[in-house]
Amino acid sequence: MKNGRKPLALTVGEPAGIGLDITIMAWLAREAEEIPPFIFVGDGEVLVRRAEAMGQRIRVIVASPADAPTVFAEAIPCMAEAPRLAGEPGQVDSGDTDAVVQSIRTSVAMVRSGDAAAVVTNPVQKKVLDAAGFGFPGHTEYLGTLTKELFGHAATPVMMLAGPQLRVVPVTVHIPLAEVPARLTTELIVETGTIVARELFNRFGIARPRLALAGLNPHAGEDGMLGGEDEAVVRPAVEALVQAGIAASGPRSADALFHEQARESYDAALCMYHDQALIPIKTLAFDESVNVTLGLPFIRTSPDHGTALPLAGTGRARAASLIVALKMADELARAEVNS
Repeated sequence: MKNGRKPLALTVGEPAGIGLDITIMAWLAREAEEIPPFIFVGDGEVLVRRAEAMGQRIRVIVASPADAPTVFAEAIPCMAEAPRLAGEPGQVDSGDTDAVVQSIRTSVAMVRSGDAAAVVTNPVQKKVLDAAGFGFPGHTEYLGTLTKELFGHAATPVMMLAGPQLRVVPVTVHIPLAEVPARLTTELIVETGTIVARELFNRFGIARPRLALAGLNPHAGEDGMLGGEDEAVVRPAVEALVQAGIAASGPRSADALFHEQARESYDAALCMYHDQALIPIKTLAFDESVNVTLGLPFIRTSPDHGTALPLAGTGRARAASLIVALKMADELARAEVNS
């Protein structure tokens, strides 16, 4: 890199959603917010059109990753020969799907080749990707497959949502609630907890990570009166983690796990299903929480919200979560280089 700094690779996301809006807003705030340099891994012209819809003027320039940090002050660096996108605000176009997926793959390949410091993903429209045969319920699972393909070894990606006051990890992620009890196993909880403890130590510099494991059932099963999974599945996982030298506690009643005093007792809460994790952190810090994928050989962050199609092109979207995601990716990458 000409100035010694690698850019972040920022994906397209759903072109009909607010990913383009918040990309533009983050770049416009580059000086005030001290945004780290990124390269938009997609069609720069779609950014120009979206900026016009928002009443903004921007400049984009096709640039190599090596040049991206240098030109970032004057223009949004974009990839050469990127597929053209429809990107009409709020109007999903299935013709954009291949480019959306390619943007993710190219971003990971850039990190693998050393051209980018980390991957930051804009939100995608999962239903559209599924209809196109994508085959993955979300970014997290796809990134695990890309790791095997591009890095040559298997990885177990773990979703963590991190905010100023709370870190949460859903053990089961994008599956229907009715399927959670059958999919939740002691082995899955132990594997997830082991990855989280390792990554909190390696990437976040926490010397002895403390994990709190939420119970699946109300009151963590009330000694089996409200369901047997907590005693049969969750408690053995806690015991196994402790035996492995990890500071783990639980199963703890989820309804008392997220108030201020309780949060002081752990560094991350492992929750048994998606909403058990995401409701508290989005309540505490909707605009400041970041999706961080653990367990991968590269850094990936993402804003912790969806595509918000009705807001696309209106100028009313908030870029705060993307800004935090960009800053966190940069901080983690710098720490990795200096470790």
